[in-house]
Amino acid sequence: MEVNIAESKKQTARLFSEYFSNLIAKNTISHIALSGGSTPKEVFKELAEHFKNKVDWSKVQFYWGDERCVPPDDEESNYKMANEYLFSKIEFPLGNIQRIKGENEPAEEATRYSDLLEKNLPKFNMQPQFDLVILGLGDDGHTASIFPNQINLWNSKAYCEVAEHPETGQKRVTLTGNIINNAKEVAFLVTGANKAKKVLEIIEKEGNYNTYPASLVEPRSGGLNWFLDADAAKFIELS
Repeated sequence: MEVNIAESKKQTARLFSEYFSNLIAKNTISHIALSGGSTPKEVFKELAEHFKNKVDWSKVQFYWGDERCVPPDDEESNYKMANEYLFSKIEFPLGNIQRIKGENEPAEEATRYSDLLEKNLPKFNMQPQFDLVILGLGDDGHTASIFPNQINLWNSKAYCEVAEHPETGQKRVTLTGNIINNAKEVAFLVTGANKAKKVLEIIEKEGNYNTYPASLVEPRSGGLNWFLDADAAKFIELS
């Protein structure tokens, strides 16, 4: 595990963008699962503004770790956010976008997306392998769209499952732990003081950490990276 801490959300986005750029440069093709949320939004802005001409975007195949079951033009769509803040600002083949179709019937879409991953991704351990899965961390310890009350979805044999937000009931299509932990690298992007206690519990394996889906992120490759701002890392003591 590698923990990277920057002073601000913007500096965290810069640090992650440098890591992202270096990863793309090393690979002939990079299969990357994106995340939604406010911190990835800052990353997309940073990539579009300062890395637009530093990255060979034609080498990147974009996927998602989860998607809300809404149309692609809905304000809650993770695809819409990525399109608005990154895709519309850079030049690359539109065929490189492999979005989860939130407008489809959820169970059918989970199956379709699982089949797409089986077809498109290289194999490792006889399963599809991403080069990078980007994850966020919810206030409740959820990651992707696997929530504490549905933590059993993490161990599903399927690559994708339909999850439900515990408060709103909104359905979401999400990757499962099976494929997240098969990735070459996984990167958590976490900012804000409201996440600090969960970050401490998960990294140090304290408190109720084992009830949080995010604590189950343990890529078999060992390639786990945390990108935190000072607020999210305020309880962490690095040796």
